[in-house]
Amino acid sequence: MSEQRAAVRLSGAGAAGCAALALALLAPLAGCAPSASTPARFPDVQRMLDTRARAVRQRDTAGFLASVDPRATGYRSRQRAMFAHLAGVPLADWHYDLDSTGAFPLPSGGGTHLAAKVRLRYRLKGYDTAPVHSVQYLTLTERDGRWLISSDTDGADEGRTGTRQLWDQGPVRLVRGKHSLVLGGTAHPGRLKDLARRVDRAVPAVSAAWKGKWARKVVVEAPDSVERMAQLMGSDDPSGYTGIAAVTTGEAGVETAAPADRVIVNPDAYEELNDLGREVVLTHETTHVATRTATTPATPLWLSEGFADWVAYRGIRHKAVTTAPELTRAVAGGKLPARLPTDEDFGFRAGADRLAKAYEGSWLACRMIAEKWGEAKLIAFYKAAGRSAIRVASGGTGAPMEAATATPGTGPAWPAAGTGHKPPSRTDRTDRAMRTQLGISMAEFTRRWRAFVRQQLRR
Repeated sequence: MSEQRAAVRLSGAGAAGCAALALALLAPLAGCAPSASTPARFPDVQRMLDTRARAVRQRDTAGFLASVDPRATGYRSRQRAMFAHLAGVPLADWHYDLDSTGAFPLPSGGGTHLAAKVRLRYRLKGYDTAPVHSVQYLTLTERDGRWLISSDTDGADEGRTGTRQLWDQGPVRLVRGKHSLVLGGTAHPGRLKDLARRVDRAVPAVSAAWKGKWARKVVVEAPDSVERMAQLMGSDDPSGYTGIAAVTTGEAGVETAAPADRVIVNPDAYEELNDLGREVVLTHETTHVATRTATTPATPLWLSEGFADWVAYRGIRHKAVTTAPELTRAVAGGKLPARLPTDEDFGFRAGADRLAKAYEGSWLACRMIAEKWGEAKLIAFYKAAGRSAIRVASGGTGAPMEAATATPGTGPAWPAAGTGHKPPSRTDRTDRAMRTQLGISMAEFTRRWRAFVRQQLRR
């Protein structure tokens, strides 16, 4: 099951004089498919999907609509509109794969039907080095020996809505920058130009801090409403994104070709930000794009979020008490944090105060590393923490076998499961990376971080 790491930035609410909540989570990109028939049982379906994809690549409207059930008039009308919305989008590739059938309960009715889970893979020309993956839940109907698509909403009652794309929502406007491609709705063209301009400034700033290899190009999606933002995230509940300025999506743990990240902007929260807030948010999100291949499920959120904030504030001369107002108030009230922020502290349901302190404490942790060990060591630690990810393979008995990737030159990795040794936790793996790169344990690092926080936030 592939994963999506969505990391959003708590804007410099104190530093920028504006409010934007943030979210950090690990969530299924497409959900776990139910037990279903083998797609190989339905080669005619895959051939239909292949023909449909070829029509998209060739901009063939008639060929595309040939895959749609002519009796499904409402769906056919929406598909015609969607195809027209794609006209200006620079596609490098477009494919459909039948993942499974039996993906959701079908409504009663005559004829032969399939409830299909279909994966769309596409790349934007000049920007994506690997495809975006998007899941669709489609009702397929057999008519005169041919499989046709008749609906994409029958699974909604079971939560099988899939992930919408911008072109599913309406016409798409594009703004190209030197390092950016901004896609959005047509309601606010000025916002799209503003985003492109700011991302174009963010890319060189991130490259100056992050010495790892990355594409130095960022794709931003700017829907016209928070409701549409939620749809792009695969949700029908916009309340979970209220106040969130931006989200970076991508498949975590990819070590070869860079995955296709998208920075998705909440128009309501973005408009509330002042100039500095917008700069910080987009530099933070651009950092997530740049560090994606070094960020794995082994990377603790305090490190990935703190590093992104460190890059975003790197060129801004503000005192720590201004940049970290919530944590400053907590320390002034005698509530010095006892531990580094946990992943749970970054959940949007944790509350704005807890979330703000998690980001601020993480930023100070990375700032401390940069000041006391140097920026090169901060980057080396970030990469080492990601390389400590455990790879799970299937053993001959069906039991999972785990082996960790050791940092080069540090000796063998941890023993595999089944050898009588307990597999290390992520904290253990982070501790090992810290000992290797910084020369101290996590316990000692936490002690020093608490002292650093107290010293930096003293009024």
